[in-house]
Amino acid sequence: MKKYHPIALPFLIGVLSMVATQTQCGLGQDEDTKLKANSILLQPWDGPFGGVPPWRSVNPDEFRAAFDTAIATSTADIEAIANNPEPATFENTIVTLEKSGQMLTRLSNLFGVHTSNLNIGKIPDIEMAVAPKLSRHGDSIMQNEKLFARIATVFEGGEMKSLNEAQKRLVDDYYKNFVRQGAKLDATAKRRLTEINSELAGLFTRFSQNVLHDEGLVIAVGSEDKLAGLPESIVQGMAAAATESAEGKAGAPQWIINNTRSSMEPVLTYATNRELREKVWRTYYDRGDNGDEHDNNVIITAILKLRAERALLLGYPTHAHWRLEPQMAKKPEAAMDLMLNVWPKAVDRVKEEVADMQAVADREGAGITIEPWDYRFYAEKVRKEKYDLDSNEVKPYLQLEKLREGMMWASGKLYGFEFKPLENIPVFHPDVRVWEVSRDGKTVGLWYFDPYARRGKRSGAWMTEYRQQENIDAPILPIVSNNSNFVKGKPGESVLISWDDATTLFHEFGHALHGLCSQCKYPSQAGTSVARDYVEFPSQLNEHWLSTPEILEKFAVHYKTGKPMPQELLDKVKKAENFNQGFGTVEYLASALIDMKLHLAGNVSIDPDKFERETLTELGMPSEIVMRHRTPQFNHVFADDGYSAGYYSYLWSDALTADAANVFDDVGSYYDPATCKSLYENIMSVGDTIDPAEGFRRFRGRDVDTEALLKKRGFPVGN
Repeated sequence: MKKYHPIALPFLIGVLSMVATQTQCGLGQDEDTKLKANSILLQPWDGPFGGVPPWRSVNPDEFRAAFDTAIATSTADIEAIANNPEPATFENTIVTLEKSGQMLTRLSNLFGVHTSNLNIGKIPDIEMAVAPKLSRHGDSIMQNEKLFARIATVFEGGEMKSLNEAQKRLVDDYYKNFVRQGAKLDATAKRRLTEINSELAGLFTRFSQNVLHDEGLVIAVGSEDKLAGLPESIVQGMAAAATESAEGKAGAPQWIINNTRSSMEPVLTYATNRELREKVWRTYYDRGDNGDEHDNNVIITAILKLRAERALLLGYPTHAHWRLEPQMAKKPEAAMDLMLNVWPKAVDRVKEEVADMQAVADREGAGITIEPWDYRFYAEKVRKEKYDLDSNEVKPYLQLEKLREGMMWASGKLYGFEFKPLENIPVFHPDVRVWEVSRDGKTVGLWYFDPYARRGKRSGAWMTEYRQQENIDAPILPIVSNNSNFVKGKPGESVLISWDDATTLFHEFGHALHGLCSQCKYPSQAGTSVARDYVEFPSQLNEHWLSTPEILEKFAVHYKTGKPMPQELLDKVKKAENFNQGFGTVEYLASALIDMKLHLAGNVSIDPDKFERETLTELGMPSEIVMRHRTPQFNHVFADDGYSAGYYSYLWSDALTADAANVFDDVGSYYDPATCKSLYENIMSVGDTIDPAEGFRRFRGRDVDTEALLKKRGFPVGN
């Protein structure tokens, strides 16, 4: 998941990658006034639904100057609060902070979509210039002594007793976040902290741009024979990609394999050409690690050193301790305990999976030892042998558009949502579509869908919030989007996706629903603004609706015949649901463990490749598997601070998910009205207005039972 928080809100600045910096506005007063009057980037959003992003009118050339103006305006907002002569109160300090910096928030959200979805042309250079400015601006807020004194007055004052639960939590979060961001440091330490954060902002940007460059690499295929084994729809998608490329327009090649996960996985699963599989595998997993100008290893070393120094400066032994303090886990030890409880069970399962695959390869006379580029290919053969299930049998029933309809239908049953497609709403690319979302006849927000891969769009899938829900002075509707990288087929033809991609589709939609369900007063607490190791819980839970009979019977229909998936095939899918769990768990956990161990290492110089290699050896990493995100391409961890020392959170959240799903299992339906109502009231709508552990208890009736996680993955419970 990726989201863009309102950067001008001090509470949120501390968790952002670009958090930290104030610079002098590069414009004179007359130019500044003219820009405010004329640039669409700085204006309140106009149009229906309380305003919508003005994508059609965005001129990237205006971003640099617009950020100077917006930062100056945000600074003026902060200074007005800090220098208010009236005694500090919740309303004139905390609530006013919640309202501050709206121009910068809008601008940052527009720019954030350009850096993730449209990172072409001048955008990379603009990002390099803007990131440090935002970093220094964030630090200038966090280190404003007068502002912190007012927050401390509210935090320590008698007014706290009269505040409701959400308001007390908001004040508490503001105060503690300012302390965590250096509000109590002396002047010398504050200056160094600002320098560190500014350096990090630049390094984060360089890291992500290097990965994006390598994701733009393609593998050209000149003969269809080399694509033997691949489904027809995938081959057609590769042909379409070639047609749209500069090389294709010049007459060659005829097929292109993009360097994204959605393009890589089908090749590794189905291509009979082992040489092609290895080439695709190496191109994908060597992103950021090619020893060229786009290599990320030196950048990672610098990031780790700066993070370690910052943690010590702030009074924490390591970056991991600093990052986990406000999370559910609280301490790195708790996260490590959970991961290391699951790890050996997952490794044992991998050994069983590899033995099964090697047996197939030997019977076929392949004369090979299973390598990482063979794993998916032979796993598919084992699936056929063990469960009589061929993924190619399932894929014709998994149409992207039908599954999108199914997600919407399920959200209607769960939360009463209705989706209405909209025309003439500005979008940032022709692929993007927009829906109005309503509940009980009342609009609750907008959902944008950007499904296809293209140049300048980072790989993977994520959710973005263009605008967060709030209700301080008047209701403000959330605007959210889901972004994927599916391979677009020929015009008019159905886009068929894998079961894994369908699961990811439902996962990211779960984040969007979390934002759309929000019923909070203050934007800092709204929607997905919750603890990092809790935010994946609603989205992982939403994955469960994909496999419900209601979705499969209504929406898993054959792209040619329109007939639903046969019961016999449904039974096979259900029977094989824990197949290959060793692979999925180990490739994920390897990344999560490396992330945590890197950030527990302290203030030492680390060679990323060497550290990765030696640590995985110590852990007993199976040689047939590679980390889901190798260190030089680990955007979650090194493109910003968001998931640094926090990639464990997917497993932590999945422990909650597995246990929560049992509530629906116990009542016999994932559409039980009373259970859906409880989910909405205790999890989906409350944001960060209550402690997440308390929200889970209210829904589940008790604290989480982590044994449910092991059972869900088909691993043995206990030692």
